[in-house]
This record gives sequence, structure tokens and C-alpha cells, in this order.
Amino acid sequence: MITNFTKSNDYRKKIHDLIPGGAHTYSKGDDQFPLLSPASITHGKGSHVWDEDGNEYIECLAGLASVSLGHAYEPVIERITEELKKGNNFSRPSVIEREIAEKFLSMVGTHDMIKFAKNGSVVTTAAVKLARAYTGRKLIARPAEHPFYSYDDWFIGSTDVKSGIPNDISNLTVTFKADDLQSLKELFEKYPDQIACIISEPEKMNVLVDNFLKDAIDLAHKHGALWIMDEMITGYKTDFPGSMKKYNVVPDMTTWGKGIANGFSFCCLTGKKEVMELGGIRNAGKEKLFLISTTHGGETSSIAAALATMDEFKKNNVIANNQALGQKFIEGSKAIFQNHGLAHSIKNLQFNWHASLGYFDNEGNNSFGLRTLFHQELIKCGVLFQGIFCPHFSHTDKDLEHILNAMDESCSVYKKGLNEGFEKYLIGEAIKPVFRKII
Repeated sequence: MITNFTKSNDYRKKIHDLIPGGAHTYSKGDDQFPLLSPASITHGKGSHVWDEDGNEYIECLAGLASVSLGHAYEPVIERITEELKKGNNFSRPSVIEREIAEKFLSMVGTHDMIKFAKNGSVVTTAAVKLARAYTGRKLIARPAEHPFYSYDDWFIGSTDVKSGIPNDISNLTVTFKADDLQSLKELFEKYPDQIACIISEPEKMNVLVDNFLKDAIDLAHKHGALWIMDEMITGYKTDFPGSMKKYNVVPDMTTWGKGIANGFSFCCLTGKKEVMELGGIRNAGKEKLFLISTTHGGETSSIAAALATMDEFKKNNVIANNQALGQKFIEGSKAIFQNHGLAHSIKNLQFNWHASLGYFDNEGNNSFGLRTLFHQELIKCGVLFQGIFCPHFSHTDKDLEHILNAMDESCSVYKKGLNEGFEKYLIGEAIKPVFRKII
């Protein structure tokens, strides 16, 4: 049982004076974890990570779903090292930029051009900008239920966390019900000839009905709008390279990131030539669209990581391996919850490539307190869990056995918290939603 968090507590006391929020993504913040948890990680190898107090954990969400092969995965590190010896950034593009562009586009198959960036928000915003320029329209449409697409104003202004963003900008983003074709039809009827694009994750809330994506894309095109498919999470998880292939659809643009470089900072936007070329410099005499311009977008080490990751996915049956492990997690955890009489309170959600849990009190209300309590108990057992098991290639059956055994043990405390009040067993405060109006 892990009980010593002395150095973690010291880290927590100091970090908020140095970094707003204490981390560089809010999903890693202290308000997303129990008090009894590692405040920082010293290193990781494969599926395991260690904190400053020397505690070892199996990491379930794997760098917020960005690690698709494993921490310090040797073939990736070797390729990065090879490139670093040649230099990491130059005044003109590196030859490796052409290599990744050709290989990535060949893998996607139905898109003509690609643009690199260092994070997902940059490429989603770039896609939105292109859609507005291509259509001459202002409005952006997104599913209301999806939690995150960008930290930029066009998206954050449409959430509860809109401080600092004028209403004039917030009002330019409209929403519809996720995975609901009728809701999308009604949105186009409400805003005729005003919607520039739909941006949506291909798989998020539910199992899609037959032909939903194809019908939705066709509907957008019928109304003169573009379709942006956000494969930040689904890329290298639902299929290889992602849900575009799985459902055999061709969005106008697709955004990629997270797992495509095994945790290294490489994201990209792919799309049809007639749209993407708007961000180019070959159409002399036309107004210039300033698309993405980043000093570090062509950083060779991260591109090398993306190339090595791609090679590993091609050589090994990574998708099938990861999904099989995720399915075992779903079936094993579901059985545990049923055995403890908790099937009504801890529910399996989503998919075998992104297996999440929902926590509910006896009245059926979503409970952050019970969520925090369960995570607290799992962390004591050496399982760093944030509510999602996102399997990668270094997770093993032995890891999964440990995770499920920890869940089995943790359910006894969870059940007491459910029936007697989680406050009696939780140390510290309950986790809070990332997207909340009041701190």
C-alpha cells in the first residue's frame, strides 16, 4: 500500500507559485486528482511511472492518451537519438519534413496536403480558419457534449470557462446534439448559409449508427459547409490511422495528435488540396491566409518520433493488441462491479480503446466525490487512474491483472463511501470538473 507522499506534498505547496494552475494542461492539475496521489513524475518506462517519493505505479491513461507504445519505448528513442545527432532545428525545412509528409499522407490515403504543429489546439484552430476562408462564412458548429477541441477563443468561448473572451466571439460557435443527424439538420435550418464547418470527433459518446458519419458529411456539404474530423484521440486507436479508415469516409480536413508520436509533441492537419492550398504561397495575386507558422513545427526529433511510431504500428499488430487488452479491462471490471453490487454506481462507458468509468450515487447522480474516493484507493494499490484505461503496446496482461485486483480491493471502501458518505473515507477535497465557471 502506498502511503508516503512527502515529496509530492512539498511539490504541491510550491508549484502553484511558479506555474498558473500548477501544470501546463488543466487535466494534469491538482484538482483532477485525490490529495493522496503523486504530484509529479520523475520517470517512466513501459507502462510504469515513478514519483519523487519512489512510489511505482501502473499508469492507465498514458500521458493523457498520448503514449501509444509505452514510455521510453526503445525503437522510438533510437530514431530520435539518430536525428538529434544531426541537429534539431534549422533555418530551412529539414529533409525529414518531406519524409513524414509523404508517409503520413500515403497512410491517410484520401487527403492531399499536411501541415505540422506542436499541439492539437493549433491544428483545430487552423482547420477552422481554413473553413471560414473557403466558405466565406463565420459560424462554427460542434457537438455540445464533447468536452474539448481547442484552448483558443472560438471553442473555449462556447464553454462555461469563457472568462476573457468577448461574447461577439462566443456567439460564433453553435452546438448540436452529438451523433444525432436530426439535431444537425435542425442546426442548418436555424442558421441557413451561415455555418462554415462542423468539427466533431468521429467516436465519442455512443456506438455510431450505420452510415452516420457519411450521412452527416453529405448533409454538411449539401448546406455548403465543410466537415473537420478531429482524430486527436481516435487516431492510432480505433484503426490505423484512425476512424477515417474504419468508416471509409472522407472529411474535408482531419486533425491528428496525441498518440501519433508516442507522447512527443507532433500534431498535424491533413486535408483536401483545394482547401489546404489556401494556406500556401503559390497562388500569386490572391489574398494570403496566414495558416500555421511555428518555429518548432519542423523540429526533427518529434518528427522522428512520429516516423518511428508509424513504423512500429505497421510492423506490429498494435491496434488489435491494444483493443484486446481494453476489452479484457471492460469485461473484468464490469464483473467486479457486479460482484460487489456496484453495477448501478460504477458504470463502464465508451470503448475498448478508451475505456472510461462513470461514478454515480444511489440516486443516479454523477458523483465527483465517489470518483475521487475510488481513484484514491487505486493509487494506494499502485494504479495511477484518472477514470480511463487507455491501453498501449507496453501494457501487459500482468499489468491488467494488477489493475483489476486493485479495483476489486478498492470496491470495498467505495461501497462504504456510497452508503455512508464518501466524505468519511476521502482524504482531502473531491475532484472538480475542468470546465467549470467558478474555481
